[in-house]
Amino acid sequence: MAKTGNTIIALAAGAALGAIAGILYAPESGKKTRKKLKKKLLKQKILLQKVLKEPMNK
Repeated sequence: MAKTGNTIIALAAGAALGAIAGILYAPESGKKTRKKLKKKLLKQKILLQKVLKEPMNK
């Protein structure tokens, strides 16, 4: 259980840091940046859902 919890925390932290970095260093317009950010966050959401559905190994 601890490994799964750490993995989920790491995924969430990575997604948050990536989103912040993407916003701060974006050379594109706000509209394009928001579209890219939405796409990346959707991918992270799907990945997190897959991780949560996997059976836990002890």
